[in-house]
Amino acid sequence: MRRHLARNVRNAAAGLAALLVLSGCSGQGGNEGAAAAGQERGSSPVTEAGSGSGADQETGSGANRGSGGSLEEVTVILDYVANTNHTGMYVALDQGYYEEEGLEVNIVEPTEGATATLIAVGKGDFGISYQEDVTIALTSADPLPIKAIAAIIQHNTSGFATYADKNIRSPKDFEGKIYAGWGGPGEEAVLKAVMAQDQGDFSKLTMVISDGSGFEALKDKADIMWFYEAWDNVKCKLNDFPIQYMPVRDLDERLDYYTPVIIASDDTLAQKPDMVRRFLSATARGYEYAIDNPQESARILQKYAPDYSLEMLTMSQEYLASKYMEDADRWGEMEARVWDNYTEFMVEYGVIDKAIEAGQCFTNEFLP
Repeated sequence: MRRHLARNVRNAAAGLAALLVLSGCSGQGGNEGAAAAGQERGSSPVTEAGSGSGADQETGSGANRGSGGSLEEVTVILDYVANTNHTGMYVALDQGYYEEEGLEVNIVEPTEGATATLIAVGKGDFGISYQEDVTIALTSADPLPIKAIAAIIQHNTSGFATYADKNIRSPKDFEGKIYAGWGGPGEEAVLKAVMAQDQGDFSKLTMVISDGSGFEALKDKADIMWFYEAWDNVKCKLNDFPIQYMPVRDLDERLDYYTPVIIASDDTLAQKPDMVRRFLSATARGYEYAIDNPQESARILQKYAPDYSLEMLTMSQEYLASKYMEDADRWGEMEARVWDNYTEFMVEYGVIDKAIEAGQCFTNEFLP
């Protein structure tokens, strides 16, 4: 759930050197794209990113606890505020799964820039990102030393939404309409592709940046928006707001990419492999619990996301319960073909300049 602000990993990678110099700053801003799930910003009981980060600690890989039996501190930087994409981590925190693995996990919001960049420079141990962003970060002029280590959801659950009364039924109907988005690097490419495949003319579509007013903008400010089923569609249903919805993965199979994913820096993976395995073991237990107990998981999440109603969180959680491990033998597993398919798409439409092997982008090595 993300994107009220434009997220451009190319710019984030370019700013890596500056972040290394200014890593002590803690100004608010730069949340890497919150609006893709249409989520308005709410308060969340989290600490500042970088405080107590395990990335700054020297840890061995033998025991679950540090000297004197203390827990090893670990920082997870979200992509935005707490929501149902993140439930498994909050369950693991609430149910003591991380503590059982010898970890004291702090889940925080990004406060200094794009999450991928923060992870690359050691401001946190793990981050929430997206296949698109990871691929762009790794193919930029100054590649970020990061890798995806788990897929939170197995399939892309996003799509284009329109107000039902406007009778926009396919991408060809986007002609002459207004699309309100977040200005992400792959956004225009996706619209061009799906319109072309439906014999539509992309040049007849007007693209604007969303003003953050949410789904109601579809009535009179815009005609098309990019929604996430587990969040935006639930909001529309609760507000009796009728929409026509087109899943992107149904429009082009290459758009069925992993979003979101958990990332870590190459340094963390090389120096703390045991900690990474323990973190993912507890996290997997959290998501398995959420799959089996969506209603209770929604109640747990509301402790950390109190601005959202329990009804909304429950509906969202019930939807995602079948999506976390859909078509997978274990939670978090990723396939090379999914990475290759979307990389091919991004090269074809000029989002990235060159292809990159899937093995450089992700690993299943640390999954339980």
